[in-house]
Amino acid sequence: MNAFDIIKTVRITEKATLLGDKPKPVKGSSVAKGEDRPMEPLNQYTLVADRRANKMQIRQAVEELFKVKVLAVNTMRVDGKKRRKRTKHQGRNENWKKAIVTLKKGDKISLT
Repeated sequence: MNAFDIIKTVRITEKATLLGDKPKPVKGSSVAKGEDRPMEPLNQYTLVADRRANKMQIRQAVEELFKVKVLAVNTMRVDGKKRRKRTKHQGRNENWKKAIVTLKKGDKISLT
């Protein structure tokens, strides 16, 4: 499989762009009193990958396509939902694989 077969699409999520590590509140600290610390982005992107691809293939495909350094790849299989459209017969959406890719600090996937 080549890189274009492995990576189907990139999905921008809240986790990819906005969230960061929040400090855990410690009793008596300023964080526990409600003061906020600026959040850093996690630099993670969610991809739809081929169901047969493993983590190493996903890592190589992302590095080749987007010219970035991948630190970690987490994958999960997502079952398709059952669907019915104006009939008593039900169908099912296709099963797919979700890959959450963590990039090196400073690297970014540009979709434009």
